[in-house]
Amino acid sequence: MGETVSLGEVQETLLIPLYGRAHDAQRRDSILRDTKAIELVAAIDYDFTKFRGPTLSGAVLRASIFDEYIRGFLAEHPAGTVVDLGCGLSTRFDRLDNGLLRWFDLDLPDTMALRRKFFSDSDRYTMIDGSILENDWYEQVREGGKPVFLLSEAVLLYFPADTVHRTLEQLAAGFPGSKLAIDTGGKAMMKSQDRNPVFRRVPARMQWICDDPGALAKCGLRLLESRDFASPQPSVGRLWPRRYRVGSKVMRVVLPPPVTTYKLNLFETLTDDERPSRNR
Repeated sequence: MGETVSLGEVQETLLIPLYGRAHDAQRRDSILRDTKAIELVAAIDYDFTKFRGPTLSGAVLRASIFDEYIRGFLAEHPAGTVVDLGCGLSTRFDRLDNGLLRWFDLDLPDTMALRRKFFSDSDRYTMIDGSILENDWYEQVREGGKPVFLLSEAVLLYFPADTVHRTLEQLAAGFPGSKLAIDTGGKAMMKSQDRNPVFRRVPARMQWICDDPGALAKCGLRLLESRDFASPQPSVGRLWPRRYRVGSKVMRVVLPPPVTTYKLNLFETLTDDERPSRNR
């Protein structure tokens, strides 16, 4: 008998990318080669087979793009700090550990209770019970005084816009001059949820609509890159199997708006000097 799952509605969605990575790892042309995901799926008592459709492969493509953002940060700051906000059962630390970095995985208590069944803290890896919406974990992450990279993958989408904007403003103020990677979805993507075979199997629904990631400048963020599945980093796209390696122009014609309005974004938070003074 495997580990039972007792998660909130939004937290349950973490099982979708886990199954996607496990499915990918079983392929000869695997992108992530996340064999740990196979072990986790086998060890958890849950009907993963109810998840099907392109969302599974999309989770793998998304992960590879976000992984490359972090690799770019680590190329500049090998001993930097990375924080995965809403980590779920991600194995990203195992994939990207360079032997020098400091890594924090943060998620809600029910998720972390499940995560601790399979992962353990170490001198450079720490799991934190917390919420991306709160700031009580900020000091622990800033303690080392190293450059910080913040990642939130498939988390903020499930909250209303005012909550997301407030959270982004809080992160920008708490970690000035830091890198931040998040995904955003446009109107077409949000309207298509009930037609997605994966979302027919879970009660949670995405809420935050963001058609223009550049508009998040009002939250104290500078947009550095915005990609979709038709425009991965060249270093990433070259490693994708042939079925995904299609010219960007062709893919933009073939892929429907629910896919092309989904963006994987890299931001930089404004420094204290760049932030407008409220007294002005």
